[in-house]
Amino acid sequence: MQNPTLVVMAAGIGSRYGGLKQIDPVGPNGEIIIDYSLYDALAAGFGKVVFVVREEIEEAFQERVGHRIEGRCEISYVRQTIEDVPTGFKVPPGREKPWGTAHAILCCKGAVSSPFAVTNADDFYGRSSYQRLCDHLQKAQDQSEVCDYNMVGYVLENTLSEHGYVTRGVCTVDQEGYLVEIHERARIERFGKGARYTGDGEDWVEIPEGSLVSMNMWGFTPSLFSEIETRFPLFLARHGKDLKAEFLLPELIGELVEEKKARVKVLPTDERWFGVTYQEDKPKVKEAIQRLIKEGAYPANLWKNAG
Repeated sequence: MQNPTLVVMAAGIGSRYGGLKQIDPVGPNGEIIIDYSLYDALAAGFGKVVFVVREEIEEAFQERVGHRIEGRCEISYVRQTIEDVPTGFKVPPGREKPWGTAHAILCCKGAVSSPFAVTNADDFYGRSSYQRLCDHLQKAQDQSEVCDYNMVGYVLENTLSEHGYVTRGVCTVDQEGYLVEIHERARIERFGKGARYTGDGEDWVEIPEGSLVSMNMWGFTPSLFSEIETRFPLFLARHGKDLKAEFLLPELIGELVEEKKARVKVLPTDERWFGVTYQEDKPKVKEAIQRLIKEGAYPANLWKNAG
């Protein structure tokens, strides 16, 4: 049985945070969030890591992240660039942002040959989430023309920032635990005991308490690459002139589910997400890491004695 691959999306610009949050230390020995994620992923059984980066941060990533896990697993770096588009399409002048998370995965096609997980570099997901996802990926097998995918589902209230809005994929799940719908909501804020979102900054819609959301922690088989290759040119034909349009993974997966081309098993978790969406989030992330160290979840010096 081939160990799954972990794809880490680290090409995001992080405009709200104001810096390269992916390599900002939060641990007592200079560890960054991705260090703890990699520690959990390797312990869970992932055998290869693919980092999706921008050219301007690739060297820093290799120095700050790659050397820590050299010899522990196979590592690849893949660049996501706005110029990586189908033949015949011209990138519009003024385009600066990458083409989105689905495009980031497409960039990995040549580096991934086994079932694989997808995560964000700046999100802390929790050890049990990596273990559950790895266990499912080791058994993943497409059936006929239906793809066998997974998603870790977080309770919305466990994923909010106290310092501003967040973007989450709000999910509807059937009685058997499979994804029915997913809708990317770009501005979600805490509201009472639950949360609400707005599309225009004026009209707010309440989200039911306890709703499951996607934190971009997915499990896929390599069949996903052909689906993205087919749909990316269609996205560009419709939205390619929009300088801020993004080809988003949750929306693509939602289409596949609706068309019955994929079944996505949702793996609920009670883990509390934390991350640095805003600079003001960083102190709480540090506090959470220190608490986990005191509880014995991680050694104080994360990689010193790691196998």
